[in-house]
Amino acid sequence: MSEQPNQPPSDSQARDHRLSIRTSSRQDDLIKAAAQASNKTVSDFVLDSASVAAENVLMDRRLFVANEAEWDQLNALLDRPAVFKPRLAASLKSVAE
Repeated sequence: MSEQPNQPPSDSQARDHRLSIRTSSRQDDLIKAAAQASNKTVSDFVLDSASVAAENVLMDRRLFVANEAEWDQLNALLDRPAVFKPRLAASLKSVAE
C-alpha cells in the first residue's frame, strides 16, 4: 500500500473503480450530515471512513496466539544476540543519505 494510513488518495491516484451501496433513509441522512460537518463530499466521507475501518480490521489480524512452547521459542529467537551485517548496514546507510 503506497498511501499512508488514514490519508486520502493522492491527486496522482486515479479513482477508476465504482462502489455502489444501498442505505436506509436514516443512514443516508446520518452520512450526509456527517459529511457536511466534515466539509467533505458524501463520496469522500464514505470512502475515507470505509478505508480507515478496513485498515483497522486488517491491522487487528496482526495479533497472533501462541501456546507456551511456541511463545518460549519466539522469546528465545528474540533474545539471541544481534549479528552485525556489514552489507545490510551499508545498504541502510545509503538509503538514509
